[in-house]
Amino acid sequence: MIINKGNIKKWSVIGQRATFGLAALDIAQNNKNLIVITSDVSTSAGLDRFRKQFEEQYIDVGIAEQNLIGVAAGLSSEGYDVITTTFSPFQILRCCEQIKVNLSYMNNKVIMIGLASGIALGTLGYTHCSIEDISIARSIPNLEVVCPSDSLETIKALEASIKHNKSTYIRLTGESNCPIVYEKNYRFKIGKAINIINHKNPELTIIANGSMVGHSVEASNYLKTQGINADVINMHTVTSLDKKVLDKVSKKNKLIVTVEEHSIVGGLFSATSEYYLKKNSKVNICPIGHPHAYGKGGEYNYLLHKYGLNAKGIRLKIIKIIKERN
Repeated sequence: MIINKGNIKKWSVIGQRATFGLAALDIAQNNKNLIVITSDVSTSAGLDRFRKQFEEQYIDVGIAEQNLIGVAAGLSSEGYDVITTTFSPFQILRCCEQIKVNLSYMNNKVIMIGLASGIALGTLGYTHCSIEDISIARSIPNLEVVCPSDSLETIKALEASIKHNKSTYIRLTGESNCPIVYEKNYRFKIGKAINIINHKNPELTIIANGSMVGHSVEASNYLKTQGINADVINMHTVTSLDKKVLDKVSKKNKLIVTVEEHSIVGGLFSATSEYYLKKNSKVNICPIGHPHAYGKGGEYNYLLHKYGLNAKGIRLKIIKIIKERN
């Protein structure tokens, strides 16, 4: 795909889900080995053009998500590059056993795209929200979990996952008008974190992923006006954590704040804490994320505000953490 300012802006406007559809369409132009399988979500996944243009490379199994993984595993075992997609809670939770047995245990590589993860579908209630998916997916061996921060990174993650040697769960968050994190082309590698804001003498480091990267950048920019230097790192891969970056962070300062559109149990905070605990690193880690509880449904931005998962909420929580430490 041609990466320029115009396209980056367009992808931002249409959001991660529609951008995924465009990326799959582009990849299929030169990859006749690619098969996309959905559970009745061609429009939601931005795949209508793909479905019409590559009819022989598109399969819709209907609302039968567990069959989705079974069919995908069979095609993968025959050497195809397979992408599956449906809404996040159905892609991971409903298919957990099939992912464990048919993909990870049997070593069949499939790229799974979880649509509208986190609390993007809050108007439909918590049956359609997905605040547990990372914790479940990262507990399954032989499976990578990647959380793109914006639409451009969605493209990067998909392209990298096709070349990767393991199955990958790509977790898409947010809605249309997705904030731009990367304004130009950059290098992306699964398991390699990206330093977005880097101060010489930071007071803290924010480690974020998915939709929370953009909000964390905005929060960091505000904190700087208040005399607080906060680095921001995009830890897009939650399974193969970038250990070199985490080691540098622990030496640079003693306060780390993880930010994620996921439960504070089992996700980025848990993965990061587990790493430092094994290393016996003396760091102070504080989580910002969704409470480990189900709430009432609501519009996406309302829920982000309610749980302090927008730029204002993040900066206020960080200021509170700093005050409590002092």
